Amino acid sequence: MKTPRFILALLVLTVALASQSADTAFSQPYKPGYRAKLISPKAGQVLVPGQVVRIAWTAEFPDVDLTMCETEILLSLDGGATTYMRLTESRNPKLQYFDWVVPNAPTNAAVLNIRFGCLNIFPETPSLQLQSVFVISPAVNHLFLCSSAPRRRNEATPVSD
Repeated sequence: MKTPRFILALLVLTVALASQSADTAFSQPYKPGYRAKLISPKAGQVLVPGQVVRIAWTAEFPDVDLTMCETEILLSLDGGATTYMRLTESRNPKLQYFDWVVPNAPTNAAVLNIRFGCLNIFPETPSLQLQSVFVISPAVNHLFLCSSAPRRRNEATPVSD
């Protein structure tokens, strides 16, 4: 007779535990993936070739050990359709900024892709920053002519006529 009571007690316990919400002290919220948001440069900002700009972002990571993970930053000049160049090597994903020298690659549709992945743990995942399209202006010529007025002759230099 003890066996039916034990089974009944087990059944009651199962039902009681199953009805608890997923937000108990023993569970943690599931983070399904990776997401990044660019802070700088801002949407519409105009950058000049040779300018040093701090690229900064925030990121939400999946529930994985980040020691085997990396972040890379890629630049697109056509609104994200293709990649023009890789701006960083593989970086620690916890470091969410770096200083960048703007290349001489004029465009009105520069977009960054903040890519994240973990070796054999989480697939490499792009995060195109389409909400933060910025401009790279044409290079500014730093050679300036002093004046268009005729120059005076140096009196110490003989001039032949």
